[in-house]
Amino acid sequence: MVKISDRLKTAASLVSEGVVLADVGTDHGYVPIYLLEQKKIRCAIAMDINKGPLERAKEHIHLYGMDAYIQTRLSDGVAALQMGEADSILVAGMGGGLVMHILEEGKAVCQAADELILQPQSELSGVRDYLAKNGYMIDAERMVFEDGKYYPMMRVHYQTGKNKITAKDASLKNAGNCERQDQSRYKVECLYGRHLLMEKNPILHQYLQKEHKVFETILDNLLKQPESEKITARIGEVKESLGYNEAALAYYKA
Repeated sequence: MVKISDRLKTAASLVSEGVVLADVGTDHGYVPIYLLEQKKIRCAIAMDINKGPLERAKEHIHLYGMDAYIQTRLSDGVAALQMGEADSILVAGMGGGLVMHILEEGKAVCQAADELILQPQSELSGVRDYLAKNGYMIDAERMVFEDGKYYPMMRVHYQTGKNKITAKDASLKNAGNCERQDQSRYKVECLYGRHLLMEKNPILHQYLQKEHKVFETILDNLLKQPESEKITARIGEVKESLGYNEAALAYYKA
C-alpha cells in the first residue's frame, strides 16, 4: 500500500467515489495510486508540467501495478486534458496564484468537470474570492496541520447557468450598515473559509488563536514606535486584520 501524507490523504477524501480523476501537478503520482488502492476511483490521468516528476510518477505507477488504470501526460495545468474527460480535477500543493491561473487558462475544462479539489498553499482569500466571482460553489472544506504548517483545502463545482457574483452580492443584499456588515462577513469567509467557520473546525480554531497572538504582538510593537505616516498606516492594517481574525473567532463562541 502506498503511503501518503495526511495533507494528501485529506485532499483525496474530498474526491467523490467512482470518478475519473485528473491529478494536476501529480509529482510522484501517489494520490491516484492511493485512490485506486482504495477502490474509490475508476481510473486517473496524472499530469505535470515537468518531465522529471512525470517520469517519477510513471515509475511509481508501474511499481504499484497501476499502468492499466493511470495515464501520464505532460501538461501545463489542464492544457492536455479534453473537456469532459475527467469527472474530478485535483489541484494540490501549489500556490494560490498558480491555482487561479490554472482555473482561468483551463476555464472550459474546469467548468465541465463535476468537481474540483483545490489545495492552494497561499492566497486563500484570493482563491475563494475568484471562485465566488466566477460561478463556483464551495461544497466542502477541510484543514490539516502537518509538519508545522496549516493546509486548508476545498471541493468546488461550477454552477452552470449561474451569474458571476460580486463581493457585495456574496452575502445577503441589504443597504447601508447591513451591506457593510455583509461585505465584512464575505471578507472573513474568504480569508478563513465559510464551511470551516460554520463547522467550527478545530484546526482552524487553533490557527486563529495563534494568528491572534501574532497580530497582537505586532500591534504592541508598532504602538511603541515613534509616530510616523508609515507606522500609522501599518497600525491601521494590523488592526483591520485583527478585526477579521476576531470576527472569525466569534463563530466559535456562537
